[in-house]
Amino acid sequence: MPYPPPPEQPYDPRYEPAATEEVVERTHPRIRIVRTVNALIHLVCAVFALVLAVHIVLVFGEANAANGFAHLISEWSGGVSLGLRDLFTPDSEKFRVFCNDGLAAVIWLVIGAVLTDVITRIGVPGPRRVWYRRRSYR
Repeated sequence: MPYPPPPEQPYDPRYEPAATEEVVERTHPRIRIVRTVNALIHLVCAVFALVLAVHIVLVFGEANAANGFAHLISEWSGGVSLGLRDLFTPDSEKFRVFCNDGLAAVIWLVIGAVLTDVITRIGVPGPRRVWYRRRSYR
């Protein structure tokens, strides 16, 4: 004996499959360039600050200065210290390195933040660019 057909279900639009539509968001090319430049600036400044922080850790840990890695970090941190190596001259070597290289690391992070903010304000189209426009109060 054949099976009876399934009962008809009432139409309910909530269970109808939605039509899919592809949404393509295109980022303005200038915004992509600004984001890329800002990412590179953040990367460079963060690497410089990290080198200075690693140098501080190596000095506090009394690393062997003849070791290749310790020598590389010491030389590289001397190059990115922004001329602050002899700004503070306390008697303790560790405290001197902490103050001078720590200040240089913080300055590198501030430089990165300020540069990316200025580039974003100038390069991104839209309402964020109003800070450098002249206004007429007539």
